[in-house]
Amino acid sequence: MADLHVEIRRERGAIAGQIASELRGAIREGRLRPGVRLPATRQLAGDLGVSRGVVVEAYEQLVAEGFLVSKVGAGTLVAEAARRGPEPPRTGAETGLPFYGYRATSPDLTSFPRERWLASIRHVLGTVPGDAFDYGDPGGVPELREELAGHLRRVRAADVGPDNLVIVGGVAQGLSLILQVLGEVGLAVEDPTSDRQKPLLRRAGAELVHVPVDGEGLDVAALSASGAEVALVTPAHQYPTGVVLSPARRAALMEWGGLVLEDDYDAEFRFDRDPVGCLQGLAPDRVVLAGSVSKSLAPGLRLGWIAAPRHLAKAVRRARGELDLGSPVIDQYALAHFLRTGGYDRNLRRMRREYKTRRDALVRALAEHLPEVEVRGIEAGLHAYLHLPRGWDEQVVAEEAQALGLSAEPLGPMRHRPGPPAIVVGFARLLAHRAPDVVRALKVRMSGQSID
Repeated sequence: MADLHVEIRRERGAIAGQIASELRGAIREGRLRPGVRLPATRQLAGDLGVSRGVVVEAYEQLVAEGFLVSKVGAGTLVAEAARRGPEPPRTGAETGLPFYGYRATSPDLTSFPRERWLASIRHVLGTVPGDAFDYGDPGGVPELREELAGHLRRVRAADVGPDNLVIVGGVAQGLSLILQVLGEVGLAVEDPTSDRQKPLLRRAGAELVHVPVDGEGLDVAALSASGAEVALVTPAHQYPTGVVLSPARRAALMEWGGLVLEDDYDAEFRFDRDPVGCLQGLAPDRVVLAGSVSKSLAPGLRLGWIAAPRHLAKAVRRARGELDLGSPVIDQYALAHFLRTGGYDRNLRRMRREYKTRRDALVRALAEHLPEVEVRGIEAGLHAYLHLPRGWDEQVVAEEAQALGLSAEPLGPMRHRPGPPAIVVGFARLLAHRAPDVVRALKVRMSGQSID
């Protein structure tokens, strides 16, 4: 049994996260080797002077990440797959190569539930008949569409069934397919909006019309005056401002006569009140709901869905078949099993607690060390919208934050119309106990910025 040297700082809080971080570091550095048995949770809790539940939470986190395995009769062991190795590169600037990940909206990928996902994969490989691995319905395997329909009805108040669901390779592909089916249309997009999404939309044939967002969300009056036929909106948590579409604006958008494309990203992570139901549940004949597991599990799975009116779902299914014959079936069956056995819901509950802890730590650190920065849009999601003091250069602030390991992006490239300086900062990968040090360091780096 390993004799652990775990250092915790109680004044920083998030004790379970500190314990997990210490053990994770020991495994990566080779101080805890594969196969080593860790102390029982009660014993380690006694050694550290913390409650047993705190140690249980830390162990569960590392089991979910794949660093530890828990075996009946053998205790908790360092996983055989947990090898010593360097951290992956965090920014493209460090390597000089294009970098496509680590966005402000990215989840903590070290928390991916490896053991439980592996159990689902094993179940699929052990039970699904061989014919299931042949070319199938390009709209997705029936088992996944059935499970997803039930999940979306229960969790998102969607009006959806298996027949109007199409499994796609993420929201990006889903939106691209919808726009290809619709043909050349005037598409209203929120201003500001993700600058990464615009090239995809244009390539799919859309002519973009920028409609402003204010404190209530999309300006529906401006949308009505824009002449756009279709509107792409993020009502649950607008990107990048974090605004939730107000009840009055939701009603007005439902009265608007065009087709609504609802990007339901971040809907799973609402921290301070119950989630807001999706728009699609209010008007399933005029709203296309797009979602994925990119935030709840991992972007690299490339698993998403489109819930559309029946005629559009049929056209999208046909377009998917003509494009690439559908999504990988093993992962689809695995996600169906993960949903059916409750693994998906358990993982969401676990990560919702952790992300709330990390969000709160960032907000407290900003209030203490950079009180001149106004924090907005934190009721849900994995990022904060930071409104900067007048005179600050948002590009400089974003670069300094990135140099400290934060995922940060300036607002300028996301705007069609100019606005005050602001940046978006992701907190999903910022451990709670590190937030004070990082924000304090950012304050030092920004000490030369002038404020008019």
